[in-house]
Amino acid sequence: MKKYLHCRLAVLLAMSLPPGSALAMPMPSLTGTWELTEADTLYADGHRVHGFGDHPQGRMMVDGEGRYVIEIYRVPGMNFVSGNKATGTEAEFRDAMMRNSVHYGHVMLDTVHHHIIFDVEHAVFPNWEGKRQVRDYMLEGDRLSYQVPASSTGDGTVAISEWRRLRN
Repeated sequence: MKKYLHCRLAVLLAMSLPPGSALAMPMPSLTGTWELTEADTLYADGHRVHGFGDHPQGRMMVDGEGRYVIEIYRVPGMNFVSGNKATGTEAEFRDAMMRNSVHYGHVMLDTVHHHIIFDVEHAVFPNWEGKRQVRDYMLEGDRLSYQVPASSTGDGTVAISEWRRLRN
């Protein structure tokens, strides 16, 4: 939380500088609701596959204070034959875990180093909780993409997420 406040203070300081100052440029905003357009996996040999299937589904929502929630899903998922998530099979539990990427916390942009920074509070993958994730990003209008240099699969791949901001 302390690091988040320091970044917010830096943004406020930059906004208070006189016009024409190099730091007085408007900060891009992630505020809004974003729809997932791609969730791919890039392998070391350069080939790229759809890491969450051909038609991944997902939303990212960011409020004005930088609080975010991300949900990414491979659809369809495997139903639990028992109808009870407490009594699923090993294959059903594996599919349930591997078909999604869900986390929330605080997000900010470091426009100097071109990083999107996620401070993860909670995640379906518990290894991410309480961790900071720094990723290269590209933001052009209502299109956002970022790369996760060491995806959670542990196989040396790069996860690529691409989003489109929804407008009313």
